[in-house]
Amino acid sequence: MSLPWPSFWQHIPTDDRPAVSEILTELLAHGALLGDTGRDRELYLLAGEYRREIGEYFAPLHLELLPDPDRPILQLRPVPGDCGLMARFNKAETLLVLTLWRLYHDARMETVRETVVVTANDVWQRLQLYFETLTLPTESQLREMLGRLRGRHLVRVQWHDDPIRFGESQIEILPTLPRVIPFADTAAWEQQAELYKQTVLVEDSGTKEVVL
Repeated sequence: MSLPWPSFWQHIPTDDRPAVSEILTELLAHGALLGDTGRDRELYLLAGEYRREIGEYFAPLHLELLPDPDRPILQLRPVPGDCGLMARFNKAETLLVLTLWRLYHDARMETVRETVVVTANDVWQRLQLYFETLTLPTESQLREMLGRLRGRHLVRVQWHDDPIRFGESQIEILPTLPRVIPFADTAAWEQQAELYKQTVLVEDSGTKEVVL
């Protein structure tokens, strides 16, 4: 059953309406619209024509529509404290996101480049560096977590064809990720990361590692 088109958008031509619906669905489902190629590119260009309407549509939900200045990306960012639709990460995913944020930040500080690509091995090494009391995720756990982040358009992943060389799998950290957790600087990041560095599970009189 086709629901009626909203009366406040009657000015949008009939031919554009199915694509506008796709744009809204993509933004709600994934938090961002990546307009690199193909159909996504068409949707991104059309979204540019109706950016004011789309932004006003999400505003009552306290979702801010942000264009990327360097890449064809439109992103929805929840307004902290106001939006009830904020994405929830479990502890393991939070540590991964924190690590990816730092990898992205460091890469952008070293050289000005639009694309930041790391490997699974890089992620494991940084996790061990930042959260040394934690057991590293297995390949299957890392694959699952990255899959969820990819579903939120925070990363792109190219798995290596050879399972033995999984560590060489490439992870592109998209600029959408640092906007999800917009630390002002590394000092703010360190403050948040420190909360997890100090976390241990207490059992009787001893301690054990926190397993991701």
